[in-house]
This record gives sequence, structure tokens and C-alpha cells, in this order.
Amino acid sequence: MNEIVLLIPHFNNPLGLIASLMSIGSTEKIDVIIVDDGSTKHGIDEIATRNAFTANGKLVFIYLDINKGIEHALNKGLEYISKNIEYKFVARLDCGDLCTGKRFEIQEIFLKENPEIKLVGSNVVAVNTKGVFLYNINMPINDKEIKNKMYFNSMLIHPTIMFSSEILATIGHYPINHKYAEDYAFFFAIIKKYKVANINQYLLQIEINENGISLSGRRQQVKSRINIIKGNFYFGYYPIYGLLRNYILLYTPYKLILFLKKKLNNEISN
Repeated sequence: MNEIVLLIPHFNNPLGLIASLMSIGSTEKIDVIIVDDGSTKHGIDEIATRNAFTANGKLVFIYLDINKGIEHALNKGLEYISKNIEYKFVARLDCGDLCTGKRFEIQEIFLKENPEIKLVGSNVVAVNTKGVFLYNINMPINDKEIKNKMYFNSMLIHPTIMFSSEILATIGHYPINHKYAEDYAFFFAIIKKYKVANINQYLLQIEINENGISLSGRRQQVKSRINIIKGNFYFGYYPIYGLLRNYILLYTPYKLILFLKKKLNNEISN
């Protein structure tokens, strides 16, 4: 058993799962927990999936009887991980997203060399579903800036993170009452108790599916973020600006948001 365990939720995307596993370097030492969230059309081909995984570790498959949502799949995986105390670090990855370089080794070294940091993410390269480059996403690096700007939006990109498993004893699992924003709520719980960081490297390529969440889903996501901000509110610039920003996003067409995001991130990258 390795010290690192990777948690991947799956729903009707076996090809994306295989691509993600193939992107993990063969020298990485990592176990992988795959939780199928009651796939209804395209289930997991375990043989093909095992063949795609060349790293030094084992694959564990967990199946939910019905589709309950990603937060339930993630928590099922965390339940398994919590019972295996040998795991010191928990990483995340989503089907279709691709690791670059020695991502997990880099993050493990960072956490071991900076024991006061309990969770670390990274910068990412964003592509569309055809693999065409969209933009780079550069995240704030230090704990203070991340915590301040978390009131605007998540300053930790979910599939890039690795965290110390010890925090699960105090943080618990993903909240299930913040639909489409379970990661945002999870991160807020973490930053209230621990220091976090981002590594200034592009350790992941994420896939942006412009049609991945319905319009009603996007609105629910923003509403959930607003409720999370309110739940962590204090009277100051960052929470006030964050609330106003998210109320504006609530009524802004998503196509316009995507256009502005591409333009802003490309300008920053250049």
C-alpha cells in the first residue's frame, strides 16, 4: 500500500477515466480509488481500466447502486480511505483531466517539506472537449491570498488538490447540502483550520465542457456559493465584494462569463 491515494469519481465516462489513468506517470507511487456513481449508460470496463494504469499501485473499484451525485461518490471514497490509515495523502482527479509530469511526487514532496501546509493545489491548462487549448489558469500561491480571494470564487481547483489525510478527523467529508459547490464548502471548512497553498506549476490539464452543467445547474452552483459565503461572512472587503460578484454572476449569461474568462486568463498568461 502506498502513502498516496487518488480519489476519482466516475459517471458514464469510461473513456475519460482511461485517459486520466494513462496520464499518470509510470514512476508514480499511488493507489487509486474509483467510485462509480451509479452509471446508467456507460459503465466501467475494469479490464481496460486496469490496463491503462501503469503507475506503482493498486486500483480499487467501488460501485453505488444508484446515481446520487458527485458529493456522495466522493464521500463513499473518503469512507474507504479513512478506514485505511496507511494513506497519508489524498489526491483528487476527475475523469477526462490529465496529469502532467510527476504531479503526485511533486505535491507529496511539497507537503512533506512544508508540514504546516495541509492541502496543496496547482495551476492548470484548460482545454475544450476536443483537446483544443482555451487558456491557462494561474492560482494564488500563498495561504493568505488564497483565504482572502476564496470569497470571490474557489482559489483551489478541485482535481488538482492533494491533502493530508489527518485533516479528515476534524473536517469530516464533503457537505451534501451545497449542490454543485461541495468542493467550495469543503475548502472553506479546511481553510478555517489549516494552511493551504498552490504550487506555481501546471500539474494538470483540465477539460472544460461548456455544456457540462445545465443553465439551472450553473445558477444553483452560484446560489450555493452565495450561501457558503454568507455562512463564512465577516464585515470586510473580501466577503462584501465576493457576495456582490456572485450576485452579478447569478444573472450574467454563461457564454459571456466564458468569453471574459478566456480573455482575462490569456492576458494574464501573456
